Amino acid sequence: MEEKTVQKIMVIEELPETRKFYLESLKAKGFDTIGAENDSFAIERVQEELPDLIISEAITPKVDGYRVLSTLRQNPITAIIPFIFITGRNTRRDIRFGMELGADDYLTKPCRIEELLRAIATVLQKQITQKQWYAKQSISTDTAKSKDQNSSFASDSQIAKVFQFIETNYQQPITLTNVAQAVGYSPAYLTDMMRRQTGKSIHPWIVERRMKAACFLLANSDQSVEQIAQSVGYRNTGSFFRQFRQSFGTTPQIWRKQNAI
Repeated sequence: MEEKTVQKIMVIEELPETRKFYLESLKAKGFDTIGAENDSFAIERVQEELPDLIISEAITPKVDGYRVLSTLRQNPITAIIPFIFITGRNTRRDIRFGMELGADDYLTKPCRIEELLRAIATVLQKQITQKQWYAKQSISTDTAKSKDQNSSFASDSQIAKVFQFIETNYQQPITLTNVAQAVGYSPAYLTDMMRRQTGKSIHPWIVERRMKAACFLLANSDQSVEQIAQSVGYRNTGSFFRQFRQSFGTTPQIWRKQNAI
C-alpha cells in the first residue's frame, strides 16, 4: 500500500501574526507547513526541507522574496519548486518583475485565504500533471527522441539554440546564466521569453532533460544510482536523489524496481 504524501508549504513572511495566520490556515487544510521570517533563513530551510511550494512576501525590511526566488531558480535542486508571491507591492512593474524571475503566481494583499487556496491548488495540480507526464514519457525517452520533442520550437532560432545547448550540456552543472550567455540574452530576458513561448523557464527544461535521461538509464542499464547521477549532470548523489524525489515522489531505487525493463 502506497503511503500518501502530505504536501509541504513554506511561508516566508516577516509579520508574526500574518505568518501565523497563513500557517494555521494551511495546516487546517491538511498541509505540512514551515515558517520563515527572513530570506536568509528561508533559503537555508528550503535546501534542507525541499517544500512542495513556497509562498512569500516580495519586499519588506527582513524579507527579499525576489532574492529568494532568484537564488532558488539558480539551483537545479530547487529550481522547479513552485513559488507564489503574496504581497502589498501591486504595481504592474512589481508584478512583472516577479513573474520574470520565475514566479508561478502573484497575489496582492489583502488576500482572502480562499483566493490563496485556489492559487495553491492550481499551481500544485500543474506540478502533478507535469510529473505524471515526465514519468509516462521517461521509459521510452532516448537522446534522439529528446531532440525531436523540441522540434516544435525550431522556427525560433534562439529557442532552438536553447534546447540545443541543454541537449549538449545537460550532463554538466549548467545554470540559467550559462544558457543565457550561450544564446546572447540576459538571464531575465531569456526567462521571460522561454515562459512566454514554451510555458516554462530554463531550469525546468534542464531538470526535465536530466530526469528523462536518468529514468532511461535506470530502466535500461545496470549502472548504479551514483553513476547515473554523474552521467546526467549531478556531481553530488544526494542532490540527484533529492531532485528525483521532488520530480517523481519516490526514490531512484524504488522507481527502478517498478519500471525496470
